[in-house]
Amino acid sequence: MFRSPRRPGRARAGRTRRTDHPDGRGRLAAARRGPQAETVAADYDYSDLTALYVNCTLKRSPETSNTEGLIDRSRTVMEAAGARTSLIRAVDHDIATGVWPDMTEHGWESDQWPVIYSQVMDADILVLCGPIWLGDNSSVMKQVIERLYACSSILNAHGQYAYYGRVGGALITGNEDGVKHCAMNVLYSLQHLGYAIPPQADAGWIGEAGPGPSYLDPGSGGPENDFTNRNTAFMSWNLMHLAALLKRSGGIPAHGNQRSQWDAGCRFDFPNPEHR
Repeated sequence: MFRSPRRPGRARAGRTRRTDHPDGRGRLAAARRGPQAETVAADYDYSDLTALYVNCTLKRSPETSNTEGLIDRSRTVMEAAGARTSLIRAVDHDIATGVWPDMTEHGWESDQWPVIYSQVMDADILVLCGPIWLGDNSSVMKQVIERLYACSSILNAHGQYAYYGRVGGALITGNEDGVKHCAMNVLYSLQHLGYAIPPQADAGWIGEAGPGPSYLDPGSGGPENDFTNRNTAFMSWNLMHLAALLKRSGGIPAHGNQRSQWDAGCRFDFPNPEHR
């Protein structure tokens, strides 16, 4: 599951499941939508990109996840542009609690995070997705962010932090207030760890205030909501646009941001009274 050939140019390359488009570029999907969509697909061929969605629902498979319903909308947009996407439901995996890359080295009997981390590192785009509970992100979302943080000090081949050159986004669902609050927390966390965040890098859906239908429930209006659909489309395209710009230009320039050089004494013109 979640497998693809190794790709060059990564400090810690991982694996990700390919989508099932017959030609790998989404042209069949574009053709089904008509000539205009096919032209757009030709103009924006993102078949060199991979995107990983991490669903931080509290529900184990095969229970229906409303968050996954919105994830599917974004994946469809990316796959139509040729990008390869994969999905992990974090709660299905034995992820240990902690802030070290491998918690089996710190007293835990098992930890599947190192395997997931390899998939994170194989992706040009990471989208963290989850539900709102008590106005905040789920406990699973917080755990995933903590484990991403645990690996953030690993350096890439240029001496930068591991996540440099990758792009991050957020999808949030629920039937209580908190979409923007949750997205704000996720996007801040991702950029702090080294991910680049494009404009309009989040989307979400909430129902009426108080107990009510969830995104995929009949009559919820979620899948038809124009505001949510517009933001999901904008987010998906902006993630691909920025990821392509970074990947095709060699990532974030490696100057002034290399931890390896800083540790060696280089200060990149930053005032250093100890070295005159």
